Amino acid sequence: MSREEKKQELAARAAWMYYVAGVTQQEIARALGLSRQVAQRLVSSAREMGMVSVKIDHPVTHCLHLAREVQEKFGLQLCRVVPSANLDDDAIQQMLAVEGAAVMAQYISEEQPQVFGIGSGKTLRSMIDVLPWVERPQHQCVSMIGAIARDDSGTRYDVPLKMAEKMQGKYFFIPAPLYADTPEDKAMWIQHQVYQRVTQRALQADVAFVGIGEVQPGCPLHAEGFITDAQVAALNARGVVGEMLGHFFNQQGERVLGETDELLTSVLLESKTQRQIIGFAGSERKYPAIRAALQGGWVSGLVTDEDTALKLLRG
Repeated sequence: MSREEKKQELAARAAWMYYVAGVTQQEIARALGLSRQVAQRLVSSAREMGMVSVKIDHPVTHCLHLAREVQEKFGLQLCRVVPSANLDDDAIQQMLAVEGAAVMAQYISEEQPQVFGIGSGKTLRSMIDVLPWVERPQHQCVSMIGAIARDDSGTRYDVPLKMAEKMQGKYFFIPAPLYADTPEDKAMWIQHQVYQRVTQRALQADVAFVGIGEVQPGCPLHAEGFITDAQVAALNARGVVGEMLGHFFNQQGERVLGETDELLTSVLLESKTQRQIIGFAGSERKYPAIRAALQGGWVSGLVTDEDTALKLLRG
């Protein structure tokens, strides 16, 4: 890489941090090991070189290389890596939201009618917030988890409606809670014709967008009251490190069945998937779950951060 290319890459990295992650120039300087004045000049030069519009036009070469290596190592169809060196979780989540929305937009731009399966989680919600409005009424968004929360309200983890609104397409939701109260209750929900039609539509989606969740005290499923303290402890004792749509798996990516499976109503996911399923997740706390999802072949594509990609290649 020439000196000019290195300068452009630094400028692109600084621009990502400043315009996408909302990091101050002082924090950029600290993260990149530069003076504040140099960091300020890098941000300015990125703008002057035409890198900055509504997105960063100059890719961070290091991240492109990492994405290619992760894709090859785990046999993925797609991989994107965003800059994250020395950034906190909030900044990384914002980076993932922007890149994730860009990946989504590529599929939404298709003229041919598409069916999108949509999972849950904070990262997906942030992505759809960033997603631009576009007129694609021929597309459909299908929820992959139940739309009813514990208190009978509409769950805030049901994000496909907002995506459907942004592209002016149709929205299909699962008329059930994520976890039924009893096995008998689950049997009632899943026998409903609407449930069966919607889940079948989700299983046949052209592509599914899902989050990859960690399983530990304070994780989203635990914080939202879907699983108890005792269930988290029991799952961890059995080696569970991650989940997707409530499907738990261990470090090797192997499915771990438990009492919650008798209550789970979300769309079926399987390891070594042949479906097009893109996972979105990053940060140190999610690394074990991300690695396990890749080891088990739960996803065919991944959008993650730089530090996570480096660990995946070293591990």
